[in-house]
Amino acid sequence: MRTRLRLALIGLAFPTLVAAQGAATTVSVTATAVPAPAAASMSERYARAEQMLPWNTSRLVYGDVVQPQWYKDGTRFWFRNKTKNGADFLFVDGVTNTVRPLFDNARLAAAITLATDTSYDGNKLPFQTFRFAKDNEDERNIEFRASKKRITCDITAYTCVAGDTIPSEVPFVLSPDKKWEAFVMKYNVYVRPRHGGDTTQLTTDGVQGWGYGMGDPTPQQLLAPRLAPRRPQIQWAPDSRHLLVARQDTRGVLTMPYISYTSQRPRAFSQPYALPGDSIIPVPGAHILDRETKGNVRLDIPVKVAQLTTNNSLRDSVWTTGSDKVKLVGITRASKSAYLWQFDAASGKATLLAHDTTKTFVEVAPPTDPSSWYVTKDGQDVIWWSERDGWGHLWRMGPDGKVKNQITSGPWQVGKVVNVDEKLKQIWFTARGRESDHFVYYQALYRVNFDGSMLTLLTPEDAYHDVDVSPSGKVLIDRMSRIEKPTETVLRDLSTGKILRTIAKADVSQLAALGWKPAQVFSAKARDGVTDIYGVMYLPPNLDPSKKYPIISNIYPGPQVGSVGQWTFKGGGEPFSLTELGFIVVQIDHIGTPGRSKAFHDNYYGNFIDNGLPDHVTVIKQLAAEHPYIDLDRVGIFGHSGGGFASTDAMLRFPDFFKVAVSGSGNHDNRSYNIYWAEKYQGLLKRDTLRKGEDNFTHSANKSYAANLKGKLLLMHGDMDDNVHPAMTVQLIDELEKANKAYDLVWAPNRPHSLNEPYFIRRRWDYFVTWLLHQTPPDNYKMTPPEGSLAPGDGLTPDDPDEPMR
Repeated sequence: MRTRLRLALIGLAFPTLVAAQGAATTVSVTATAVPAPAAASMSERYARAEQMLPWNTSRLVYGDVVQPQWYKDGTRFWFRNKTKNGADFLFVDGVTNTVRPLFDNARLAAAITLATDTSYDGNKLPFQTFRFAKDNEDERNIEFRASKKRITCDITAYTCVAGDTIPSEVPFVLSPDKKWEAFVMKYNVYVRPRHGGDTTQLTTDGVQGWGYGMGDPTPQQLLAPRLAPRRPQIQWAPDSRHLLVARQDTRGVLTMPYISYTSQRPRAFSQPYALPGDSIIPVPGAHILDRETKGNVRLDIPVKVAQLTTNNSLRDSVWTTGSDKVKLVGITRASKSAYLWQFDAASGKATLLAHDTTKTFVEVAPPTDPSSWYVTKDGQDVIWWSERDGWGHLWRMGPDGKVKNQITSGPWQVGKVVNVDEKLKQIWFTARGRESDHFVYYQALYRVNFDGSMLTLLTPEDAYHDVDVSPSGKVLIDRMSRIEKPTETVLRDLSTGKILRTIAKADVSQLAALGWKPAQVFSAKARDGVTDIYGVMYLPPNLDPSKKYPIISNIYPGPQVGSVGQWTFKGGGEPFSLTELGFIVVQIDHIGTPGRSKAFHDNYYGNFIDNGLPDHVTVIKQLAAEHPYIDLDRVGIFGHSGGGFASTDAMLRFPDFFKVAVSGSGNHDNRSYNIYWAEKYQGLLKRDTLRKGEDNFTHSANKSYAANLKGKLLLMHGDMDDNVHPAMTVQLIDELEKANKAYDLVWAPNRPHSLNEPYFIRRRWDYFVTWLLHQTPPDNYKMTPPEGSLAPGDGLTPDDPDEPMR
C-alpha cells in the first residue's frame, strides 16, 4: 500500500506562518546549508551526531522560547529571549501593543559587577528569572541570586546592592496575602509569619507512611541530595486562613527494595509500591486546616478511590472565592470511574458534580493535558470533559450533577479549557481534528458559548498552537509551529483571535548551517488497511537515493502518549543524531495512542503486548515500498521505559522483521509495575483458574516470549530506578538464559529511571552502528556537553544560581 507523504521535505526554506499584523504570507527565507561530508569517517559522523543532541541544538536556536511572567495587571509581561550572543529580557504590553527591552543589559551587568566584585557580561547576565521587589509590587527594583548572594537592582538608576543569601531549609507555600508560610516537618503541617514570629503547629497526628503534605522520600531522592527540595501539597484558601492539605496512607503497602552497590558497604533502600493484585494500596485523602483555630476537617470521600487530585488547566479553580468549599477529582482503582466532588470546608461533606465510568479506562482530559473542569462562582454550571459519546468533548452539568447540554460534539477531540468568561457564558479551549484542511494532530484554539452555540475558530493557521491566556482575559500568547517549521510567537486578541503583533520568531540559521534538515510528516494505513495513522520520518542529511539505508523505529507505545510526543517543531534530538550516523528514523503514533477517538485509544486495552507493533511493521513496509532506499533487511528499534518494553517485545514477537534493538529501563512485566499505569491499561489482575501460575498479565510479559529471540538485543537499566524496578529486566534476563539466548546488558549503578546521559547514548549508537550499519564505531567516543549543561534525565539537578527567591 502506497504511503502518502503529507508534508514534503523542504530543506532549509521555512515559510513564514503569519505576518506581523496577521496577514497570511507565503514568503520563504532560505539559509545556505553546509552539506555533510560524503565519505566522513565514523569519528566525524559521531561528532556530527553529537551536535544534534538537545543540549547542543538548544543553544543554536534563538527566539523559540517565550515563557510570560505576568505583571499584576494581567496584561503586561516580560520574558527572557535567547539570542545568538546570550539573552535579552523583553517587556510586552498587551494593551498598547508594544515590545521593548526591559532594561539595558550592559548597564545592569556593570552595576551587578560593581556590587558583587565579580565580572559579568551584559549578554550573559547571572540570572534567568527574577522577581520584582516588595512581592512584585515594586516594578523599579528586581531581586535575584548571583555569586551566592541576594542581589537587588534598580533597573531605572542601574544601581545594585548585594546582601547575604540564606536559603530556607524547609520549602514552604506562601499564603495569598503573602503574610504566612506553610510547611511540613516530621510529617506534620506548620505555619509561621513570613517576616518573623512564632511558628504554629497545625497537626500532630502525622506519622511515617501517613504524613501531611508529602510522602516519604523515594530512594532516588535520598541518593541525590542535589535534587530540588520537595514542596508540600498544600493549597491556601483565598482568605489566607484555611489550607487544603493532601494526605496519603501508605501504611501496610508492600515495599520494593533497592540496593546501591557503589560504596564499600552497599546501602539498602525501600519504598511503598503497590503492584497489580495487591490487596492493600495507598489510600489518598485530604484535610482542611484552620490556621487560627487549628481546626482539622478530614474530607469525607464517598467512594473508595485510588487517586485524588486538584490538577486543572485553569487558575484558582480549587477553592471557592468565599473559602468555604473545595473541588477535587477522584479516580477509582484501575481508572474505571472518575468523580468531581465539591466538599464543604466546615463539615467535609461531599456533593457530586460530575461522574464518568467506562468498561476500559476513564480519562478526565487527554493524557497529555491537565484535566479541564470548571464550576461557576454561583455553582449553577459545571464544565466537564468527557469521552462518554466516543470522543473527548465538553459537557455542561447542573449543581445536581445532571446534564444540561453537551457543549461540543463531533468526530474531533477537545484538549483543555484555557479560559472561562462567566459573564458572557463563553469558554475558550484547544482542540484537534475538527478542521478538514488542518493536520489532525495540530491543535487550534476555539471559543464556544455555554449552550454549545457560536463555536468559533480563533487560530486559523494550520499549525500546532500552544497558548497562554493572560490573567486579565484580554490577550493571549500563541506559540505556533509545525514539525518542520520553527516556532513563531504572536500576541492575539482573546475575543477575536486577531494577531496584534509578532513577539518572537525562532532563528534556526546556525542549526541549518550544520547541515540539519527538518523531518517529514507522513500518513500511512494501519494494520487494518483502513485507518489512517501518522508519523515523523528523519532522513540522513546527505541521503543518496541510489543506496540502501537501515531504518530504526524510535518507539513509545503509550497508551498515554505516542512515539512522536508533542506535534511541535523538531529541531534536535537523538533521531537527528542517528541520521548523521547513516540511519533513517521513524516515530509512529500507532493505533492505541491518544489524540483521536476513544475507540482508537482503547485498541489494545487488556493486551499490553500489542504495543502498536503490528502498525510499525505495516508502516515500515509501506515506507519501503514508497522509498526504495529503505533496507527492509536492516530494521532496528529502540525506546525507553514503555519504549524499552515495546522494543524488546518487537525482537521477541517479530524476530524475523526487527534485527537489532536497544531497550532502556523497560517495564517488561507489568505485574511488577505500579497499579496506576498497569491496572489502568491492562485491567485488574485476575488469576487463571485453568492454567496454574498464569493470569491476564502473563501473555503481556516479555519473558513469556524469551525463547523467540533471534537478533541482537541490548538491555539497559539503572539499579536505583524507583519508577520501573530493575527486577523486570533481571526476570527477563533469567528467562533468556534459561532459553540459551545471547543478549547484551548495560547495568547503570546508582542511576534512576532515565538514562539520557552521554555514556548510555554512545553505547546505543555503538550497538546500532555495529549490528545494523555493519560498521565499526570509534573506540570509546567521548561526548562533551557544553559547560554548565547537564545531560537531561541523569537524576540530578545542578546547583541553580538562577532559582528565584520566594
